[in-house]
Amino acid sequence: MHFYRFYLHFLRTQKFYPKLKCDMAFSTKATSDRKYCFAIDRGGTFTDVMCLCPDGRVRTLKLLSEDPLRYDDAPREGIKRILQEETGKAIGEEDLIDTSQINWIRMGTTVATNALLERKGDPVALLVNEGFRDLLYIGNQARPKIFELDIQKPSNLYSTVSEINCRIVPAQKDRCQLKEKKNWKILRGAGDSQYFEICSVNEVEVTKTLQLIKDRGINSLAVVLAHNYSCSEHELKVGEIAKKLGFEFITLSHQAMPMSRLIPRGYTACAEAYLTPHVVRYLNSFKSGFADQLKGIEVLFMQSDGGLTQIDKFRAARAILSGPAGGVVGYAMTGERETTLPLIGFDMGGTSTDVSRYAGTYEHVVESTTAGVTIQAPQLDINTVAAGGGSRLFFRSGLFVVGPESAGAHPGPACYRKGGPLTVTDSNLILGRLLPQYFPKIFGPQENESLDIEATRKQFLELTDTINLSQKETVQMSVEKVALGFIRVANEAMCRPIRALTQARGLDTSKHVLVCFGGAGGQHACAIARELGISKVLIHKYAGILSAYGMALADVVQELQEPCCLDLSSANEDNLMQLLSSLQKRCRFILENQGFKEIDLESYLHLRYEGTDGALMCMPSKKSTIGAKWLDAYQETFLERYRTEYGFILENRRIIVDDVRVRGLGKTSASPVNKIAEAKDHQPKAEAVTPIHFEQGLLEAPIYLVENLLYKHRVKGPALIIDKLSTIVVEPECEVEVTEYGDLIVHVQSSKQSEIDEKLNAIQLSIFSHRFMSIAEQMGRVLQRTSISTNIKERLDFSCALFGNDGGLVSNAPHIPVHLGAMQETVQYQLKVRGKSLKDGDVILSNHPQAGGSHLPDLTVITPVFYKGHDGPVFFVASRGHHADIGGITPGSMPPHSTSLAQEGASFKSFLIVENGIFQEEKVTKRFTTPTGAKGATGTRNLSDNISDLKAQIAANQKGIQLVSDLIDNYGLKVVQAYMLYIQQNAEIAVRDMLKEIAIDTRKRTGSFVLRAEEFMDDGTPIRLKVTIDADEGFAECDFTGSGPEVWGNCNAPRAITLSALIYCLRCMILQKELL
Repeated sequence: MHFYRFYLHFLRTQKFYPKLKCDMAFSTKATSDRKYCFAIDRGGTFTDVMCLCPDGRVRTLKLLSEDPLRYDDAPREGIKRILQEETGKAIGEEDLIDTSQINWIRMGTTVATNALLERKGDPVALLVNEGFRDLLYIGNQARPKIFELDIQKPSNLYSTVSEINCRIVPAQKDRCQLKEKKNWKILRGAGDSQYFEICSVNEVEVTKTLQLIKDRGINSLAVVLAHNYSCSEHELKVGEIAKKLGFEFITLSHQAMPMSRLIPRGYTACAEAYLTPHVVRYLNSFKSGFADQLKGIEVLFMQSDGGLTQIDKFRAARAILSGPAGGVVGYAMTGERETTLPLIGFDMGGTSTDVSRYAGTYEHVVESTTAGVTIQAPQLDINTVAAGGGSRLFFRSGLFVVGPESAGAHPGPACYRKGGPLTVTDSNLILGRLLPQYFPKIFGPQENESLDIEATRKQFLELTDTINLSQKETVQMSVEKVALGFIRVANEAMCRPIRALTQARGLDTSKHVLVCFGGAGGQHACAIARELGISKVLIHKYAGILSAYGMALADVVQELQEPCCLDLSSANEDNLMQLLSSLQKRCRFILENQGFKEIDLESYLHLRYEGTDGALMCMPSKKSTIGAKWLDAYQETFLERYRTEYGFILENRRIIVDDVRVRGLGKTSASPVNKIAEAKDHQPKAEAVTPIHFEQGLLEAPIYLVENLLYKHRVKGPALIIDKLSTIVVEPECEVEVTEYGDLIVHVQSSKQSEIDEKLNAIQLSIFSHRFMSIAEQMGRVLQRTSISTNIKERLDFSCALFGNDGGLVSNAPHIPVHLGAMQETVQYQLKVRGKSLKDGDVILSNHPQAGGSHLPDLTVITPVFYKGHDGPVFFVASRGHHADIGGITPGSMPPHSTSLAQEGASFKSFLIVENGIFQEEKVTKRFTTPTGAKGATGTRNLSDNISDLKAQIAANQKGIQLVSDLIDNYGLKVVQAYMLYIQQNAEIAVRDMLKEIAIDTRKRTGSFVLRAEEFMDDGTPIRLKVTIDADEGFAECDFTGSGPEVWGNCNAPRAITLSALIYCLRCMILQKELL
């Protein structure tokens, strides 16, 4: 919460630094020599410091990360303040900190992340193969926010780019004849791979190129050459030349991350070169305030993968999630002592919420995108949603909307007396879930006043009047009802990433424990757990500084990785074992040299099916070791994970080892063991009683202070439990149990879904809007995970959507714009031609332009859904994906000069791909493999991928069916269908209101309600559009009269595409695009 900022302001304005209660000890070898140990999380706004004192006490401190008038560096200042108070020796502002009392320092920092977000790195020169100058500028053409009109393309990290004429290519069979003619040199790559050297590195030319860069004052260089992840000879040679010329920071892409896929590897190398100078300067600055610059002191930094590394090995590209990773380690290493169930981390702050999962092992990803830059590096799988305590509240077109805009720290929420807007924090205040009397009086012009509940109430009254005015037909709402509605919508927004982390991967969300930390999470944890069906919430004693706490517990990690490019087969067993053994020995040697005696080694193989891009990092269970049948253990692990992730396995397809990775863990000794005192009476004494608004109404709730709670104390909801830095709301039918370590376990009793009727309710409409959107998003995630082809899995050329029983679009995820409007036409076509003949167990395949299709490679799979005896489908789900090839006269099935559909490949108007629940593989295979009859046409060139991708689309539809069916089970069919209709009506109202505004503006400017536009195609064919708007009804007529005639080619747009283009334009113009 933003309370942190004011709490720190309160502390720093005092003439002393108060001692915080120290009531937990660490049994640690590290503290036995009477020295202090520090674990620090330097965040973007705050720095949390945890000190392990020699006598076993724990000191905690929170201060601003940036406060230039008072100190230069927050972590160093935190260490200084604690040492001053503990030793009684004053340390002057210009004095160096004596390190004789320090044993170790462990720190996580957002320095690299902030520099990336703010683009404050150093100038970088990028060196690429000739012809690849625009490689990273073009990137993967991703457009995450497809409805944004003001598109802000992330700036490049490099300042200049130069090309060098050198090239290697894989020695594939189809190049053998060329090799004989060209006499190319053969180079050895990883494993048994071979490469042809088409052109070697010209040292003279490279030297000239690099000297020109050096003359411009650029000292940081990123070298990114094709295929050098496996065969790195060219990058190494360029690196040697750059070193001789005096470049200070040289990043070779194969050293930054030795993995295939040139674009993300290039981004990673650029990020490393761009951020490393900035990080090095910060580390030097940090050390400069200590005597001897911390020589002889163990200084470790947290990496994005949840492991610590030595200060001189701390790399920028592995530091992006340094702070959040500490929180994951903190709850993972302490949560296991309270439960055997998997854990979901819920870290709610002021502007955003991070969610993660731990099920006995850390869940890593090897690629993620931050600030528009894709980083290839092992990192914990942490998902972020823009919803937090400072998220702003809006009422737009009949919907309660929370965020993504945030009030920030300044002006902050309305209650902070700075003229700020309404936020989630204000909702909690108006409901009695935050109590001004437990906040320091640091608000207002003189910074001596409490939270301003009257300012919050005034704004809520105005907003409530606006809501009631627009909802005349419904029951009028009170201020508290409106505030409670916004809390419910915010909770639903935060449930979405948790469902994506579990349900979208085939996991049961209810079979997890929710671990809550961060400043604002305690106010929402019970409600979110109940909404997700989770029965237990764990709130750690140090939840407010859990990232720093996690750093005190983390292991030191050394990771080594090499490309492999071998089959997972007995023929390669010796080579694979040699690779793993070599990496294991190197890992152990490095950690032993750092003084570690207890070392664990984890050996991973990065495995994928041949012909696919979705590799999985696999490690067998700890029972499996390198020895007899060790390859079988890796294969079994891969198949099990693949089946879990994708729902199926591919028979008779080779498994490829892309990379070999070893993760060495130097075990640390710090671990909390002290227990708190046991209570004689299980019922603690309440400090006071306060009224709080819940769904059940206004209830009296006792107030408890965390510092007064003892082991075996139990607190029944409703109640408030107040900590120094956060407030925990214990909802009715929940009970808190205090553990022997001082942590809180909240037992959440499942409750029956509140009865709601079919009448329109603005709050419920907003919640259903999130639920429907979440369903489409999860369908998309399933399709991406289970597909095979690069087009769908990597290029994300697919769309998923949910439709009503009339075929009308209800919700879709932000996928491909041209699909979104056209898919409705496809579903409605099937309803028209099949009507009542549709039955349960049928799935339809369609791609024909006359049936709502676009070009033929876009295949749409439609599943009608029947529910418990109802006649006819109660709703539809559909997914459309671009298949790499479906036959025709050219590979790829998109001939540039085609004049008939037969030239593009197989076409389907209304084909039952699943009939009575049975996949019609024989029939669909025949349709795909039979040439269409056009001259030179063939059947599909990759049938196995077609079949696999179609099964993936069916699986995505099945996920949508399951989620909507769960919704119907909770609310009833009539209610769900009613809100499907209300969502559509709400979208119509929003568009009509927008058109009315455009009509008024157009009339002012032109004196008419008519808009005209004209564009021309490449061949000069005109496209003319006249839009006539009815200002009273919000109706628009779009007339294309005067446009050019149909052409004898493939540039004609069928009706579905024309409608899709119009719908997309309208949606882009709607302000509240996220929830339409």
